[in-house]
Amino acid sequence: MKYSLLSICFIAVLLCSCQGNRQGGASSEGDTLALHYAQLLTIVDYDGYSVASISDPWNKGRQLHEYVLLPKDAEVPAHVSKATVVRTPVSNALIYTAVHSALVIELGAGEQIGGVCDFQYIHAPFIIDGVQQGTIQDCGDAMSPDIERIIDLAPDAVLLSPFENSGGYGRVEELGVPLVECADYMETSALGRAEWMKFYGRLFGLGDEADRLFAQVADDYQQMKAKAADAIHKPSVITDMKLGSVWYVPGGKSTQGRLWADANATYPYADDDHSGSVPLSFEAVFDKAGESDIWVIRYNQPAPLTYQQLASDYHGNAEMKAYKERNIYGCNTAYSAFYEETPFHPDRLLSDFIQICHPEIDLGGLRYYRKLEAEN
Repeated sequence: MKYSLLSICFIAVLLCSCQGNRQGGASSEGDTLALHYAQLLTIVDYDGYSVASISDPWNKGRQLHEYVLLPKDAEVPAHVSKATVVRTPVSNALIYTAVHSALVIELGAGEQIGGVCDFQYIHAPFIIDGVQQGTIQDCGDAMSPDIERIIDLAPDAVLLSPFENSGGYGRVEELGVPLVECADYMETSALGRAEWMKFYGRLFGLGDEADRLFAQVADDYQQMKAKAADAIHKPSVITDMKLGSVWYVPGGKSTQGRLWADANATYPYADDDHSGSVPLSFEAVFDKAGESDIWVIRYNQPAPLTYQQLASDYHGNAEMKAYKERNIYGCNTAYSAFYEETPFHPDRLLSDFIQICHPEIDLGGLRYYRKLEAEN
């Protein structure tokens, strides 16, 4: 049989296209979901399934993972090869992190959580009650989970956080269970991270609910940001404190650094280019931010933090301007759901930041932080 030159070219293009889809889950064009803030996530809806692609946060231009979200009774598309197939809705998930557990519960899929890791850090009553009653399995430490319990649980998906140069996820990779790499924490904007709830909602069959929730979060956030922008006074703020020999300061491009900007506050490290935390000495922080008007501190302990404790922990703390003027706010994460709520509700954290910096703006009161009581 003879082929024209045009036919040969067409076949060659077709073959190349098929090979190029080895990491993709689609063989034809789909509808790309509009993501307005997330930079590391892409979701494309096709006829009967969706494809979610996650960019590698540590290697620009490379892909971390790709998932085909496929209904349980649907056949796997013939062109799917390297993409990980996740049968949806996920009905027996193992979730390594408190923050993703809290989101799944808020979306209305708490009954679809079969197990959790790092149970000691979870505040959600639904999870606590489930573990106590045996309906949810405590699978141990996220860094070294109880593999036998995981085998008994037989989850249909495992949600975990990837780390740079982590060396993999140990024996859980050998179980043949889809591992969903939750890289949302590597986004550089608060709303960018929160927008990942659209992906997680689709995993649990609650895409519409997730879309509605994010729309409300983003709208509330933008409205509060606009209110803060009208404030005349722009106080300076320093965060957290020295732990051991190091003071970890949020970089200027970190989600928290950008939150302070949206709260219309002056952040001494706003010009810093880091998207994560920067380890500094106390002296370095004091030189740059010792005259900050406000000091906000996250801590974890049985009793509330006090000025006396701060001074006894490290003598230099008493030299901070905010210490002398008794203008310090603390968030005790031992009793607060700060870490569980704020990643997907940056609107709630922004509300606290605005009210701390601009008390004249009434947003209903502080949720996470409390002003330290000044001793007599």
